[in-house]
Amino acid sequence: MPADWRPLYPFSPHELRLGGHRYHYVDEGQGQPLLLAHGNPTWSFYWRNLITAFRDRYRVIAIDHIGCGLSDKPQNYPYQLSQHIENLSRLVCVLDLHDVTLVGHDWGGAIGLGAALRTPDRFARFVMFNTGAFRCRSMPLRIRICRTPILGAFALRGLNAFLRAGFHLAIRNKRWLTPEVRAGYLAPYNCWNHRVAIDRFVNDIPMKPRHLSYSALLALENGISTLADRPWLLLWGMRDWCFHSWFLDRFLEIIPRAEVHRFVDAGHWVVEDAMSESIEKLRVFLAATKAEVEQRRRGGHTLAAPS
Repeated sequence: MPADWRPLYPFSPHELRLGGHRYHYVDEGQGQPLLLAHGNPTWSFYWRNLITAFRDRYRVIAIDHIGCGLSDKPQNYPYQLSQHIENLSRLVCVLDLHDVTLVGHDWGGAIGLGAALRTPDRFARFVMFNTGAFRCRSMPLRIRICRTPILGAFALRGLNAFLRAGFHLAIRNKRWLTPEVRAGYLAPYNCWNHRVAIDRFVNDIPMKPRHLSYSALLALENGISTLADRPWLLLWGMRDWCFHSWFLDRFLEIIPRAEVHRFVDAGHWVVEDAMSESIEKLRVFLAATKAEVEQRRRGGHTLAAPS
């Protein structure tokens, strides 16, 4: 029998219908919202320990992108950066969120920051774990192989190779990788059709101007600096082979006042490798910037509720 992962994810399901598709999210606790956006090939399960740690004093919302986690997985869908940004932006407006602290990892950083640029006055703080929101100079060989026509789809959708490789390449502290944790990551991606977004995310990385998501990424890159007046926290696993130190340095060029913590022995799945340290750094950051957020609110930097 497969390991039982459900006790690790004891959260009530919520959903928003987007174009007839179920957009699943976790919504736990009360207070200022923490909006958690995952990357590929994970889902809101990745944030389970942060949700539990902060729901006693914050409203913690963790989404599953369309095609991921407990959201619907349509086969004919525009799995592009701009569409994911639109989906998250819609959720922020429907829930009428204000003073949002965005917590992003991997693709969740770009998607979340794209949503923040749509409605910047709804966002108060930014916390980024090993992500990118700008053009990069090169693509790792492992990613390039996964984009190979036919072979890439067979590996990602047929063998679930991208996620299974993550168990070996994205995490260094294997003691956290219990059978239950493995089962939790694997649960939503249990067949060819359910792995469609894993494949499409890999192929949505824009390297050339003719790519469908290039303009969205360029707009994001050009717009991030407009959010630099708010508190930023960068939590980085320094043993990440994908979002390595170049991405961290690029963020610091754009947001030079950002607070930075480098986890020297953590890989790409930082929250797994440095769970307690990440929770503590985030807790301290939220407390230290509380007054700045409140001052910004008193200054009238909020939007009216959507009509």
